[in-house]
Amino acid sequence: MIIAMTGGTGFVGARVIAAAIGRSHRIRALTRRPQTDSDRLTWVEGALDDPAALRRLIGPADTVLHIAGVVNAPDRAGFAAGNIDGTQAMVHAAREAGVQRFIHVSSLAAREPTLSDYGWSKAEAEHVVAASSLDWTMVRPPAIYGPGDMEMRDMFRMARFGLAMLPPPGRLSVIHVDDLATLLVALAVRRTPRDIYEVDDGTGGWSHANFAHMIGSAVGRKVMALSLSPAVMRFGAKADRLLRRGKAKLTPDRVAYFCHPDWTIDPDRRPPRYLWEPAIATPKGLADTAQWYRDNHLL
Repeated sequence: MIIAMTGGTGFVGARVIAAAIGRSHRIRALTRRPQTDSDRLTWVEGALDDPAALRRLIGPADTVLHIAGVVNAPDRAGFAAGNIDGTQAMVHAAREAGVQRFIHVSSLAAREPTLSDYGWSKAEAEHVVAASSLDWTMVRPPAIYGPGDMEMRDMFRMARFGLAMLPPPGRLSVIHVDDLATLLVALAVRRTPRDIYEVDDGTGGWSHANFAHMIGSAVGRKVMALSLSPAVMRFGAKADRLLRRGKAKLTPDRVAYFCHPDWTIDPDRRPPRYLWEPAIATPKGLADTAQWYRDNHLL
């Protein structure tokens, strides 16, 4: 099978490429910068706003896997361009190429579109896919972690000093990147009913404090978990923007998202077990992630 995908140079996409090639599929992946092809991997230079590049990307494919998206932008227009317009372009290109199978990676944030511009843009992108005539399946991952992830690195580094600064009390679901990659490849090669799946590590979720303590265990430290108020988090977002500018991790848009008390998946939206089940226990996955940070001098 030939899978045309976006987001192949990112954290999730890199693991999807490895999983697909490991199962003898061929990948065509969009990239902005020159990359080196390999036996089962062809890179196609271009971007989501380049129709000619998308035609080259999708033309020979059997399935489209749309992973690329924007998780941090200065304003609503930036999220719209990266998440809504990009999805519209991929849906149009798939229809034009006659490729029916379309796997769209969304986010749990789409469930609460009024909380953040990011969540709004992901919900709108889902509407674009759902309104199409394609044979689509959508996946809403929760927080994704694993070797190669840079979004959670600050939490691991803070845990080394015995501290975890958390949002107000709540619960979250998580998934290891390799479990997510396995699911996405399975969906790409197997037709399923049009549906939106929510996926996690199989536990039903963790409290913020429990998750922080697991990170502490992964780095070999007991941590003191401090729950911050929304006001303190808003102040922290302004400070992070001043200090790290465009590289800020805590943004005003993310504060409302992080302060929401329930980011656990809906168990009724889990994929059927015959299709996929998570294989990586979160404590083990976090320990492996901590080791990857150490090996790469990032912790």
